[in-house]
Amino acid sequence: MRKALRFLVVAALLAAVPSSLSAYVCKYKEDYLKLYHVHYAQLPDDCMENIYWLERAVSADFANPRYAYVKIENEEQWEKYRYLFQMHVNLKLIEQHLRLGRIYDKKVAYFYDAPWRDEYLRNLEKTKSCYEAAYYYWQEARLWAEKANVTKFRFMNLSGVQDWEDERERISTGRLDYTKILDRENERVQKVIDDLFAMKEKKY
Repeated sequence: MRKALRFLVVAALLAAVPSSLSAYVCKYKEDYLKLYHVHYAQLPDDCMENIYWLERAVSADFANPRYAYVKIENEEQWEKYRYLFQMHVNLKLIEQHLRLGRIYDKKVAYFYDAPWRDEYLRNLEKTKSCYEAAYYYWQEARLWAEKANVTKFRFMNLSGVQDWEDERERISTGRLDYTKILDRENERVQKVIDDLFAMKEKKY
């Protein structure tokens, strides 16, 4: 009887403990970036969720250097790490806006698309707004990459975030240039929009 009573008391106490004590609290940039993940299905809500977490990562404070994604040994490494982090997050925001835009994109306007022209045009406006928003993030990514590429960092390589270092190098050499990609995509989308507007309403 005593054991049963003891068990009930322990169970009641455990039930009274607030569940929020075990919740994961996001406060710093590193916390929010951990919530970013690529979904298999790539539905609009999935992309928008990632955009939300990445935006929070951009605006939040950095955690203490001991919690960085790479071992930090001095202030110069800490400075470069912060620049690379911001560059990387902005590049991920570009990727997510492109993914979201492609969900609504229509690569080509065919003559038999006329009955659904208005719906296609609405979707293409969403596509265009996503692609145009990406220009801002590209400007930001280039700015942070430039800061991480100054002379004092020339021979400093943060090997723990080698993919970020690779992104910085690709931007500095021009091998990664989202301006060209976004210009090309926006021109193509505008052509599809123009082709749809030029269609006469027909039913097939």
